[in-house]
Amino acid sequence: MLAWGSFLAFLALTIIGLATLKEPLMVKGYYLMGSIGLISSAFTVAKVVRDNQEDEERYNQMFRAKDVENAEE
Repeated sequence: MLAWGSFLAFLALTIIGLATLKEPLMVKGYYLMGSIGLISSAFTVAKVVRDNQEDEERYNQMFRAKDVENAEE
C-alpha cells in the first residue's frame, strides 16, 4: 500500500510541476511523454522480473517432484 501511495504522490507532484512549468506546451508534452515512458517501463520490468522468478520456482518444483519419484523407485 505504501508503494501505491508513493507512486500516486509523485505522479501528482509531476503533474503539478508540468502544469506550473513556464515552457511551451510542446516542452511540457515532451516531459509528460518521457514520464509516462519511464512509468510504463518500470511496471514492465517489475512484471518480467516477477514472472521470471515464478517460472524458476515452478521449474525447480517440477524437478524436485521428478527427483522424489526417481528416489522412490
